[in-house]
Amino acid sequence: MSVILGISAFYHDSAAALLVNGKIVAAAQEERFTRKKQDAAYPRKAIDFVLEFSDISLNEVDAVVFYDKPFLKFERLLETYIAFAPKGFRSYLTSIPIWLKEKLFQKDMILKELRRHAGGFPDQEKLLFSEHHLSHAASAFYPSPYDEAVVLTMDGVGEWATCSVAIGRGKTLEIVKELHFPHSLGLLYSAMTYYLGFKVNSGEYKIMGLAPYGDPKYTELILSKLIDLKADGSFRLDMRYFNYATGFTMTNKKFSELFGHPVRESEDALDQFHMDMAASIQKVTEEIMLTITRSLATEHNIPNLCLAGGVALNCVANGEILKDGAFENIWIQPAAGDAGGSIGAAYAAWHIEFEQPRTTCPSDRMEGSYLGPEFTQTQIENALRSLGAVYDVIDSEDQINSITANALANGKAVGWFQGRMEFGPRSLGCRAILGDPRSAKMQKTLNLKVKYRESFRPFAPSVLQEDVADWFEIDVDSPYMLMVAGVSKRRRLEASPSAEKLFGIEKLNIQRSEIPAVTHVDYSARIHTVNSKTNEKYYNLLKAFKDLTDCPVLVNTSFNVRGEPIVCTPEDAFRCFMGTEIEMLVCGNTVLYKDKQNTSLAEDYKSKYELD
Repeated sequence: MSVILGISAFYHDSAAALLVNGKIVAAAQEERFTRKKQDAAYPRKAIDFVLEFSDISLNEVDAVVFYDKPFLKFERLLETYIAFAPKGFRSYLTSIPIWLKEKLFQKDMILKELRRHAGGFPDQEKLLFSEHHLSHAASAFYPSPYDEAVVLTMDGVGEWATCSVAIGRGKTLEIVKELHFPHSLGLLYSAMTYYLGFKVNSGEYKIMGLAPYGDPKYTELILSKLIDLKADGSFRLDMRYFNYATGFTMTNKKFSELFGHPVRESEDALDQFHMDMAASIQKVTEEIMLTITRSLATEHNIPNLCLAGGVALNCVANGEILKDGAFENIWIQPAAGDAGGSIGAAYAAWHIEFEQPRTTCPSDRMEGSYLGPEFTQTQIENALRSLGAVYDVIDSEDQINSITANALANGKAVGWFQGRMEFGPRSLGCRAILGDPRSAKMQKTLNLKVKYRESFRPFAPSVLQEDVADWFEIDVDSPYMLMVAGVSKRRRLEASPSAEKLFGIEKLNIQRSEIPAVTHVDYSARIHTVNSKTNEKYYNLLKAFKDLTDCPVLVNTSFNVRGEPIVCTPEDAFRCFMGTEIEMLVCGNTVLYKDKQNTSLAEDYKSKYELD
């Protein structure tokens, strides 16, 4: 037996993943255990989980692989300050001591942490380091169903690379070109996230949600002033408008002057300008990604594309790449951000360092991304009993599905806690809050009364795999909620003349389709296809809802509130249930109703977690 432990940590989204004989057996983000959103700390609890789940001790691990090379990051930091000197001296004085004290000696820090685990970690030769973009590329190619693929990685920055292209063939994976810091599409998008008053490294998806409310009227200004885009998709940013290379902010005064508005404060109202800016940066992102992918398809003549890195979570752009058709097939790592680097680091060691053979399978090797903890019925009941919960135990799965489907059809918000927790940022039907997509009120209700977040943010539909083309303009599987497509024209409703004249957030309450709760203002939806092979329980619930309503779609949003990590344990699920206006919780074979619970157990979830 050969065992490899992959680790990502110390920036954001720390995680651990375990490969046994080349198979992913477990993976989880540290945030799920510590309840600290995007926890960047050493992933002690995640490591403990993947080892305990697999019944493997640390001493049995053949290699521990860290997902990037800290010394190269230090080199980039130092060279950047030298290149921009004397600008950024205050930032230099802040950052360099931290690197000299902690980050430059991360190998020693990691070894020390590993030795704190039960069983110890005596052999430092077992600790390996992968390059950041190689880890991302490996996470995308090796679990994919393709024997050969072009692999595009785009994020903020790794060591030096911000965008890289690799070619994967069988067990080999080679990076063939890179774009380097400070020229970064991920950082351009994050700069706009900062400028629009959202939190960098977590608020980028809000820009995607806000973009359809605006008009991309600043697209040409961005392309003419901020970025020089070449025909092959390579580009350079004009760093006179940015502050992230050496400062404490993402943009500077010159950036604000260019667009005629100051940086928005996080609590300020969103107006049409902010929506137009969101639309513009989203349009620019799509144009850059399409330019790159078209060029790569022509250059390499390979029909398959794999994507990873934080930019690959831009599901709107992914949908445009799919629709464009330059590549016949696209596969995206579901944990495309840094958490997925733990899987990629482990895979890179297995196939590249140890030269182990690789075989593909028709779907992929991510196991539906259901790689986290699961709980037995006994564990669930013991946890709920200890919390003072009132619950019914129903042994029949058909009866549970019938009860749940009826509650959903009657407009209830339902917490759904089943099986193994998802790995990555999306709820895929195991840690989910569900609703009826046919309800015109459901989007607003879930945003304001359950998630405690901005009303404009859209929700994704889960749909039976075999019915997806009947309801949406997509005819491929989308199991990881990473593709946006239009709602089928036959399911749309024509807007009234008065509704067509509305602007901005006023568009929110227009009913656009038979499933308004998952139809965004531009008639798009973030698709999650469900099949019986990877998630039979959730598939059967969707079938029960379809049998009851003739609709094979459910609203699916992650089981958490704004700023909270997705729930991991039954205790987490019950607390979130009691802290929000979720009306029913289905936890294993256990059903809980809000009106039967002791009201003294309720928590104030509106202010428990920081803004995301």
